[in-house]
Amino acid sequence: MNPLIALYTLASLTHFAHNAEYIAFYPGLPVWMTRESVYLAWLAVAGVGGLSLIASRLGWSRLAAVLLAAYGLLGVDGLLHYTLALCSEHTLVTNLTIWAEVLLGVTLACAAALRLKRLGFRTAADKF
Repeated sequence: MNPLIALYTLASLTHFAHNAEYIAFYPGLPVWMTRESVYLAWLAVAGVGGLSLIASRLGWSRLAAVLLAAYGLLGVDGLLHYTLALCSEHTLVTNLTIWAEVLLGVTLACAAALRLKRLGFRTAADKF
């Protein structure tokens, strides 16, 4: 799963960096959104992935899988661009970065869910 985590993280960073560096050209973005706020948002998203790695290192496999699924699903938020402007109003590169992040994020979330299923479900009283 590590290569998938790396690919998703790269896709996410690429998308957010594109957002930040070309923010003036993204149609429909709120005026309060800045280059810096985009990078800070990416750090928050990446932080969920980082917490998953920490949980995994601590032996909390179930929590790590849940956090990893959440990390991947955060990539779906890229689709919110299409609530601001149609797909055709975005550049090809913009659409590619959005869809790469979304597809890899969903793939990562599904892989994490399968991992969680293999680990088995326990009650809340059990250790992570």
